[in-house]
Amino acid sequence: MSTEHLAGETTGPLVLRGIDDLRAKVGTSLGTSRWVVIDQESIDSFAQLTGDTLWIHVDPERAAQGRFGATIGHGFMTLSLATALLWDVATVEGYSLVLNYGLNRVRFPAPVPVGSRLRLHAELAALRELDGGVEVVYHLEYEIEGRTKPPCVADLIFHYYE
Repeated sequence: MSTEHLAGETTGPLVLRGIDDLRAKVGTSLGTSRWVVIDQESIDSFAQLTGDTLWIHVDPERAAQGRFGATIGHGFMTLSLATALLWDVATVEGYSLVLNYGLNRVRFPAPVPVGSRLRLHAELAALRELDGGVEVVYHLEYEIEGRTKPPCVADLIFHYYE
């Protein structure tokens, strides 16, 4: 998988310092990540790592004759880019421990054909107090360049502890 930074597109992540910055961003867009190119080598590596070697992902000749005309990236491969692409968009400082708590409402509405460029749009959807910290829900929507339907939409939940 290759990554691309185009002139003027990214200036580094938004830095949120503590709970006041997090509270101020609830309900707002945090920004957009860099573009990532989904190449066959990355798809094949993900297939080997997960054991999901279905032909639609790893057999370019057979996939060329299939519904999408090429191999497609795994939905879970797209989802697995969430934290790396989110850190492109925003980082949070002032906490001693950050835990990935899980996901809500994950959907894969559109395929990611090999060679696609995708990126992530992130919104800070919700925040709630925890004992010694906060729970933050990030609404993530991926975009494939030149397409209107997102390949993945999910709510990612992090716990931040002081």
